[in-house]
Amino acid sequence: MMTKSSFVSGTVAVLGFLAAVTQAPQSAAAATILGSAQNFAVLGASTVTNTGATTIYGDVGLYPGTSLTGMGTVIQTGTIHATDATALAARLDATTAYNLLKALAPTANLSGQDLGGRTLTPGVYTYSDSAQLTGTLVLDFAGTSNTDFVFQIGSTLTTASASKITVINGNATDGIFFDVGSSATLGSGTSFAGNIIADVSVSFNSTAKILCGRAFALTGAVTMIGNTISDNCAGAGALGSGITDFGSVGFSSDTAAVPEPSAFIIFAGGLAGLFGFAIPRRRRSHQAAC
Repeated sequence: MMTKSSFVSGTVAVLGFLAAVTQAPQSAAAATILGSAQNFAVLGASTVTNTGATTIYGDVGLYPGTSLTGMGTVIQTGTIHATDATALAARLDATTAYNLLKALAPTANLSGQDLGGRTLTPGVYTYSDSAQLTGTLVLDFAGTSNTDFVFQIGSTLTTASASKITVINGNATDGIFFDVGSSATLGSGTSFAGNIIADVSVSFNSTAKILCGRAFALTGAVTMIGNTISDNCAGAGALGSGITDFGSVGFSSDTAAVPEPSAFIIFAGGLAGLFGFAIPRRRRSHQAAC
């Protein structure tokens, strides 16, 4: 005889199962591989140093170092986190992102080739050693959803003076990441887009800017000299730049198709409930037959 509790558990199981099989896995909307580091425009490990008038949209973090200098001439929209738990969490999340990006399978090898003068479509581009940007690099998302540009750079990333990255045809699920094995240096007047995660350091020459992105140094310093850095183009837009990140929060969206965990939880729960419901019935039937 079916008890009330077994009926309820069976009903819940069936409903859970139906919910699971009718709910297709979806990409996590605006999920970010950066985790808590997404809130930061600048993140350093040993020091964060500034000289001259710098504008920062987003948080500034430092961990485990304690030398945060020149912030008196910085105009910042955000919070400074110096050697606190928030900075530590961001650094750990940035390190996780660095390792995940580094492990991706390349789709093209550009070793020895200048990034300037190119128009690229989304993919994972690898450099066995250093990478150079001279002139303009165009990154064309072609209107596609859930796509990334990832640049895996074995040692250094260097941009020449007045170099530029232009991003076109994007949307809110876009990501642009420069995974730098050593250090990144942005030349004077460079206009950069995307997130630099350097294993050692990031250095800005005079008037270089990242209007949609971030500068993270995992073990060394971030050095600024009269720059502009914005982790969200909403801030950059306030400068009248006319540049947009298409709502992707500084091109930080992690667009890998990550199934919503709720579907799997419901599915697993449904199966468990079905088995839990079916087994007692089989046992009771067997006992009745005996």
